[in-house]
Amino acid sequence: MKIKPKHKSYLIAKRIIDVVFALLGLIILSPIFLIVFVLLKIDSPKSPALFEQKRIGRYGQPFNIYKFRSMVPNAEEILKADTVLYQKYVASGYKLPTKEDPRITKLGSFLRRSTIDELPQFWNMLVGDMSLVGPRPIVAEELKEYGDHIDLFLSVRPGALGLWQASGRSLIEYPERTKIELEYVANAGFFYDISIVFRNVIAIFKSEGAY
Repeated sequence: MKIKPKHKSYLIAKRIIDVVFALLGLIILSPIFLIVFVLLKIDSPKSPALFEQKRIGRYGQPFNIYKFRSMVPNAEEILKADTVLYQKYVASGYKLPTKEDPRITKLGSFLRRSTIDELPQFWNMLVGDMSLVGPRPIVAEELKEYGDHIDLFLSVRPGALGLWQASGRSLIEYPERTKIELEYVANAGFFYDISIVFRNVIAIFKSEGAY
């Protein structure tokens, strides 16, 4: 795979944009953060409003990704306790349609469709775990999907918005997802990133593949 060289100026500008965008997002959207927090606590007072999960970041460094909780507290146990459901989860690219997923709450379903559940990732962007644009961060067991291209995939920061999401998100499963994510890594650049942001905005409004 031919890789487009990444200029130092692009990498510096990309990081500056990430920090500025994350700060603005955390400040401007703070009322939404508060409203969602209150709704989640009303819905389930004893459960945390935030969900965190270990993901694999740049150069293979693990980090905790943050989301508003869209599932019941014991979601992982429910998933793995049902062998058939778990096999379907893996076969479907580590996703399940909302209607078939017993872990997702009614409020969580709305948060997912609207992508509001992803807003806490502004913090991940601010501290450098993630970038605004990049391949979607994955769990460790998904690394096998990238075969000999694991190092290439992990050579960039994962992103809040990416080519896979803009192309259909959960409608696109492995191995096609692998090709799409690696296509971004090979062609990442300033104007390419901008085009992906706009494509993601359109996809969000259309709710394309938003499980």
